[in-house]
Amino acid sequence: MIKNILLSFIPIFVAVDAIGVLPIFVSLTEGLESKTKTRIIVQSMLTASALAIGFILLGKGVFRVLGITIGDFMIAGGAILFCLAISDVLNPIKERRRPDANLGAVPLGTPLIVGPAVLTTSMVIISEYGFWPTVISVLLNIALAGLIFASSGSFMRVIGEAGTKALSKIASLLLAAIAVMLIRKGLSGFLQ
Repeated sequence: MIKNILLSFIPIFVAVDAIGVLPIFVSLTEGLESKTKTRIIVQSMLTASALAIGFILLGKGVFRVLGITIGDFMIAGGAILFCLAISDVLNPIKERRRPDANLGAVPLGTPLIVGPAVLTTSMVIISEYGFWPTVISVLLNIALAGLIFASSGSFMRVIGEAGTKALSKIASLLLAAIAVMLIRKGLSGFLQ
């Protein structure tokens, strides 16, 4: 079980990309009191958790109703992940919004912490590593994102904006590689 949690943790970590989202979090919460930042972090974690767990629980049922196979989802998800990764590599500046009351839910909770990359990856790794390792990995990664956001001041001082951009590029390349792997596995399922 621990091995499966670790194996599912890594692709979810890459998909969440908390380090890549960190500069966006810093810019969105710049000038806010620490109490307000904490409320935003908690709101983002609750939103991300609810969305991810809901999708994990209902995803396969929706697939059955629509007649979608895991191979179909792997190919479609891989194509979306690849497009997202290419978009992040070529256009690293993500849309920024002014802070409002729902900042923790949208855009932080979704789509920045749990968006298409996390949903696709989690749905696929359930079949690879199991339900509970996937759920635990998703929740651990959301908690890790919250910790990174909570220590954003220290983190940005240590690695700087250039460091976060470099780490985000590496995460995007890993996401592209995971996307290619998903497409390859989906196609091999069709060919068998």
